[in-house]
Amino acid sequence: MSKYPYERARLPIGERFLVAGFLFLVAFAGPPASAQTFDANGVRLHYIVEGKGQPVVLIHGLHSSIRMNWQMPGVISMLSKDYRVIALDLPGHGESDKPTSEAAYGVELVEDVARLLDHLNIQRAHIVGYSMGGMIAMKFMAEHQDRVLSGIVGGMGWLRQGSALQNFWDRMPERQGGSTPSACARSLGKLALTEAELRAINVSVEIIVGDRDPTKGLYVTPLERVRKDWPVVEIKDAGHLNCIIKPQFKKAIEAWLAKHR
Repeated sequence: MSKYPYERARLPIGERFLVAGFLFLVAFAGPPASAQTFDANGVRLHYIVEGKGQPVVLIHGLHSSIRMNWQMPGVISMLSKDYRVIALDLPGHGESDKPTSEAAYGVELVEDVARLLDHLNIQRAHIVGYSMGGMIAMKFMAEHQDRVLSGIVGGMGWLRQGSALQNFWDRMPERQGGSTPSACARSLGKLALTEAELRAINVSVEIIVGDRDPTKGLYVTPLERVRKDWPVVEIKDAGHLNCIIKPQFKKAIEAWLAKHR
């Protein structure tokens, strides 16, 4: 198993250059004009709000950000035409504070989403997460499903309580380089769900995953055995890293939300 069990998707050389170019643009993009901050239990978190309509919360992946996961691929500009789009930089990421204590991560990442909804006086929203954001979205739907209009889990599936994958995250070694504290990755095992918790989620959920994404076998296949009622959309010729820049990825999000307005 790779160091991060969802990051090592093999890409053709042309797509590697495409992803590299995308990351270059991300590095030099300015912050959205709608950028704001709020205090989340002592941690300053950066967020944006754009558009009007039903609220849609976007939760990014590990070592990513609002800008990388949602702004540059055009998800925010697409959705803000019809929805009130809310996206946050999670602790340790983007423009938010980067606490080094593991206590700031794990289930606190889930509660940070609830705190942001409270801060904005929003009772219910569509919840969309990618990768680590998908783990957070799943846990949020289990813990706060009264606040969910519908859910999209991208590049992720079921992190099962007691599984080898949960133990893998618990034992994550220090990551050299990068700005996200290693405590964040080590905390992700705390987002695991029991089968009973998974079955108890009573909101409409769709899974979106690249057809070449390793998470399909690691997390999505076990999920499909338990939640056969949750549709799975596979994005053609997509791994874990490049799925978010595929036009079909945005179209899948747009189509799902349109069905659940």
